[in-house]
Formats: sequence, structure tokens, C-alpha cells
Amino acid sequence: MFQIQTPNLILLELCDDDASFILNLLNDADFLQNIGDRGVRNLEQARTYIRNGPVTMYRQHNVGLYKVSLKEGTAIGICGLIKRAGLSDVDLGFAFLPQYRGMGYALEAAQGVIQYAQEWLGLERIAAIILPGNTPSVRLLKKIGFKAEGRITLPGEHKELLLMIWKISAHGHSPREEK
Repeated sequence: MFQIQTPNLILLELCDDDASFILNLLNDADFLQNIGDRGVRNLEQARTYIRNGPVTMYRQHNVGLYKVSLKEGTAIGICGLIKRAGLSDVDLGFAFLPQYRGMGYALEAAQGVIQYAQEWLGLERIAAIILPGNTPSVRLLKKIGFKAEGRITLPGEHKELLLMIWKISAHGHSPREEK
């Protein structure tokens, strides 16, 4: 069974049992504003979202968004890697319930995912795309070594996004480790 453990968190693949959690997360006001409306309004739509999104991505690309839980089991957010049309690299995605923001959990989960991507998937470069005005996410990405590389509009979309890149340096270290 897939699992990433960090000092305070456990990241696991999403499944149908996570539908209630996903329904709440995807309908959070900040999620709707900064990530987008996924049209998920009931538990059956949440299960379909999980199956057609993360579960399909796990099978097809060996990456996806993972449920982030506290060690005692409370689901607090999602974090993982996404393979999108219009991006040559996988991109880091994350979203947390409001009551768990600003506590360092997104940073810890993102660092765990990057370490997994580097050590187990052999990735040397990861993208992140965000709305330029999403200051907390931009700040978090910079903290873990992502650098702005320009703007991008994904196929079929109309919003311009900030493209940030994390990559291993010529010395084999992440940008965060070089400081």
C-alpha cells in the first residue's frame, strides 16, 4: 500500500471512503477561488471525482493527489503530483481545509512529496502552477525551492497562471539544500 510518512503526517492514496472529506475540501471558498470549481456537490460526485481523477492518475502515471492526514487519522488536506496536458513536467498540487492552514502542514506534506518524487520516482524537476495572486501558495513554494519561470495558460483554460519550477542543481541537491 502506498504511503508517505513525515514527522506529523501520513499521505495515502484517496479512495471512495474519502468522499465526504473531498466534498468538503472541494467546496471550501478558498479552494473554489484559488484552484477552481470541480462541480462536486454531493457524495456520489465526490466518489466519481476520486475515481476519475486521483485513482485514474495513480494507475496511468504512478502519481496523483494523496490524502494528507494527521498521524491519529484526521484528514486535513491533499498534496501530490499531477500530470497535466500542457505541462511537460508533473506539477505539485496541494489544498488544505481552512482550520489546518498556517500550521506548517502544507509545507511538511509538500516536502514529503518532493522527497518521494526525487528518491523513488527519480524526478529532477517538478512544476507548480498557481494563480499569481495566491500569495500563501507562492510563499510556500518559494520556501521549498521553487522559482518563478514565467506565465502559462493551460489548454482549454483562460486564466493565466504563474509557472514555478523546482529542480535539482548540477550538484545533485535541491535548491532548498543549497542555502
